[in-house]
Amino acid sequence: MVRVGGREITWREGMTIADLLRELDDPFPYPVARIDGRAVTAQEFDNFPLPDNVEVFLVSLVAGG
Repeated sequence: MVRVGGREITWREGMTIADLLRELDDPFPYPVARIDGRAVTAQEFDNFPLPDNVEVFLVSLVAGG
């Protein structure tokens, strides 16, 4: 299982962060994900494999002034 934002998604072998975002159908452009305490940048999403039984925190940047 992969837990993200209060949801549980079925994990599969070779699943990446990009796969997870497609499954969530979330079009928001997250620049960073935190996995097991490690920050993973959007440039790594296509190649970063998710381990089974992990919690993913999607980090969005907010700007304002």
